[in-house]
Amino acid sequence: MIFVLLGNLILAFAVRVFILPYSILSGGVAGIGVSLQKLTGINADTWITILIVGLFIVGAIFLDKKFAVHTFASSILYPLFLNVFSSIDMKVTIDPMLASFYGGLIAGIGVGLVFRRGASTGGMDVPPLVIHKFTNISIAKLVLVVDLFTVGLGMFVFGPEAVLIGFISVFASAFAIDKVITFGAEEAHSVMIISDHVDEISKMIHDKLDRGTTLLDARGGYTKDEKPVILAVISKHQYPELVIELKRIDKHAFVIVTDALEVKGNGFSFDYKI
Repeated sequence: MIFVLLGNLILAFAVRVFILPYSILSGGVAGIGVSLQKLTGINADTWITILIVGLFIVGAIFLDKKFAVHTFASSILYPLFLNVFSSIDMKVTIDPMLASFYGGLIAGIGVGLVFRRGASTGGMDVPPLVIHKFTNISIAKLVLVVDLFTVGLGMFVFGPEAVLIGFISVFASAFAIDKVITFGAEEAHSVMIISDHVDEISKMIHDKLDRGTTLLDARGGYTKDEKPVILAVISKHQYPELVIELKRIDKHAFVIVTDALEVKGNGFSFDYKI
């Protein structure tokens, strides 16, 4: 709940200081509120509250009880913080593009903190969470897509220049969300090794790198020779040592290295709930 509280506080600060004063089409309920205020004359804060309540109901239907409890807290905290900041003169006079960038970046940090606890700030981050549940597509990517559609709606109200400025906020927000969600993760490489010295290389990885290996059955596409392939996940700082040891054992070893976006289990302690 501390993450939910802090996340909503940061989000409300970003919206009140950078988004609303400059009518930034930031995506999310703030961006929609800005567009609807222009169309209807009703205050953007009122539209934000209406949207948050409506989308909370959608989230409560499709997502679990834990989500509903945490999001219910956000549905109260976010409008509350927004109203508190509204009563304080916090306007910062800067270029609208800077306001869009920093508004999106700071808002993304707030949303990311809430997402880390499997909750939501309510509003337009509910649809990405619902879609993620059924498709397992990255939440940061879904937030980006939803926000792009939201900002696109502003084209009919404010014109292309406002939309282009709004895109700055959208991309900054998606970047910040992704970094906050994965902050603290163990940076790792997934390594596949093809060699005639499988046993020696595997033992080296066990003894010198203190990492496990998996032997995969494989057959050469051209030679048709059957040969095991070593699969190992190692920390990024261990990779240089692996290269040195591989050259010592078999300088002709064929190595495939990819970044592991997330590693869980024995030896990799990072864990977060989404």
